Amino acid sequence: MRKLVVNAFLTLDGVMQSPGGPQEDPSGDFHQGGWIVNLFDDAVGETMGEIMGQPFDLLLGRRTYEIFASHWPNVRDDPGADALNAAHKYVASTTLRNPAWGPATVFGGDAPARIAELKRGDGPEIQVHGSSNLIQTLLRHDLVDEFRLMVFPVVVGAGKRLFGDGTLPRRFEVASTRISPSGTFIVTYQPTGEIEIGSFALAEPSEEEQQRRLATA
Repeated sequence: MRKLVVNAFLTLDGVMQSPGGPQEDPSGDFHQGGWIVNLFDDAVGETMGEIMGQPFDLLLGRRTYEIFASHWPNVRDDPGADALNAAHKYVASTTLRNPAWGPATVFGGDAPARIAELKRGDGPEIQVHGSSNLIQTLLRHDLVDEFRLMVFPVVVGAGKRLFGDGTLPRRFEVASTRISPSGTFIVTYQPTGEIEIGSFALAEPSEEEQQRRLATA
C-alpha cells in the first residue's frame, strides 16, 4: 500500500492559490499571486529539500502539471528539479493529450478509482503538489494519508483553499512541527478518523435533582 501525501503552501486563511507568482493561477480574478516569495526562508527550503530527497511519484492536476512542465525541465543545478524531472507523473485530466514532460501517465475518466488502485500497488510514496482542484476530489474520496503543510504568516482574503466545500469531516494528529525564522508554521498532519462530537453546555439536571432543588428552595 502506497502513501499519498499532499504538500501545500498555505496562507493563514487557508488559501493555496498561486503561491509562486501572479502568472501561476490568476483564475477567479486572483491578484495576490506570489505571496510566498518574500517569506520563503532557509528553513522552508530545507523542508522542501527533505521532501524531495526521498523516492516519490507525482500526482498532479492538469494545470499544475503544465506549470511544472514549463519550468522544472529548464532548471539546472537544483536537486529538487532533478527529483521532479525524474519522478513518474500521474496526471488527472480528461483533456491532456500527449504529455511532453515525462515519464507520465494520464488518468482520464474515473480518476478516484484509478488513484485508489495506484495506492494499492507497489512503489514509492505519491506526492501531490499544487493541484487545488484535484485535492478537492481526493478529499471527497478520503484518499489522502498525510498533509505536509507550510502555513505562511500572510492572509490574502480570497482564493482557492485547501479544504473546500465537500471535504469529509476528519480529525488529525500532528506528526511533526517546526517554525521557520519568517514565522512559517511547518506541520505534518495525519488523519485519524471521524470527528468525535462533544459539548461544553451544562447538562440538564435530572428529574430527581429538580425535585431536590424545589424541596430545598
